[in-house]
Amino acid sequence: MKHDELLPKTNLDIPEGQEMIILGGGCFWCTEAVFQRLEGVIKVVSGYAGGIIDHPSYRQICTGTTGHAEVIQVFFDPSKISLESLLEVFWATHDPTTLNRQGADVGPQYRSAIFYKDDSQKAIAEKLKSELNQSKIFDSPLVTEITAFTNFYAAENYHQDYYNQNGMQPYCQFVVQPKVEKLKQYFADKLKK
Repeated sequence: MKHDELLPKTNLDIPEGQEMIILGGGCFWCTEAVFQRLEGVIKVVSGYAGGIIDHPSYRQICTGTTGHAEVIQVFFDPSKISLESLLEVFWATHDPTTLNRQGADVGPQYRSAIFYKDDSQKAIAEKLKSELNQSKIFDSPLVTEITAFTNFYAAENYHQDYYNQNGMQPYCQFVVQPKVEKLKQYFADKLKK
């Protein structure tokens, strides 16, 4: 394997004083809406990660054949919210026990996934996943894949800030809104003021 093949296909440009993690919890409209509301989260970008083609389109992702997951790239201030707290919210606001599925959304693009950027993030994610499995909080084992970052491509502009711009659409009302309400109910102390 050549050295070039080990390098990320996209650049991780993380501003000083911030951290970044890439999370896949089903439809990115849902996860984006949840994470945008957390104190310490600076920016959330919906996109695609972990696949085999460069610069995929939403149409390509929907085929389930590109290897990408629908994800969010979360930039956060670690002095205001920890990676542990972000992952706690992540696991609580989607079903991490169903393989390649979130509700009616079916396919590998909807898998539960964490794409870590370094060994520290990997260790934290693996430790928390193990603790959740041992605690038996969920009825079934977590199937969340914990994988090294290889690529991230921002989704098309119309996917960005989707719930905030389209909150009255039926999908947002019936699928996204319940996740936002769950966040408010269980994580009120972590919400932006």
